[in-house]
Amino acid sequence: MKHRTDFEQLYIQHWEKLYAFCYKITRDEHLSQNIVQDVFTDLWERRESVYIESAANYLFRAAKNQIFKAYREKRFDTVVIDESFESYQAEPEEDENDRITTLYTLLENLPEKRKEILILNKLERMDVGQIALRLDLSPQTVKNQLTSALKQLRHQASEPTALLLIIGIYLTIL
Repeated sequence: MKHRTDFEQLYIQHWEKLYAFCYKITRDEHLSQNIVQDVFTDLWERRESVYIESAANYLFRAAKNQIFKAYREKRFDTVVIDESFESYQAEPEEDENDRITTLYTLLENLPEKRKEILILNKLERMDVGQIALRLDLSPQTVKNQLTSALKQLRHQASEPTALLLIIGIYLTIL
């Protein structure tokens, strides 16, 4: 992405979703705008040296990192993020093992094909097209299965720890 037109297209395609993501977490309009601006400014400044396999993943991960940076600097009402992301704080290894066990239990409850698609997408970082080719499915079927898997995990995750695990899975791919 060394050309200005490519960058502009990327900005047009992603800025609204990125802003919505930031605002949903920070509940601060101005901070969210600044984070989006910082993400795109940093990308433009590093355009010659950065290799991006997936623009959306890169942008959302950069935004998430900026949100955590703002959180550490106490630049917004930390109650909002404390309630949503308390599991990101360092916790004893025992709690980590419990969360991993919970995650595997939730995954085991998914239908086999749905679980396979989710694992390929989230853990092996395959995109919808790659999964569709590998499993000989239509891309729309893969999208539907991913959506259904995440909905099912959210539904099964009735306790807060399990729900935070699901949020963690989702954010690791961003």
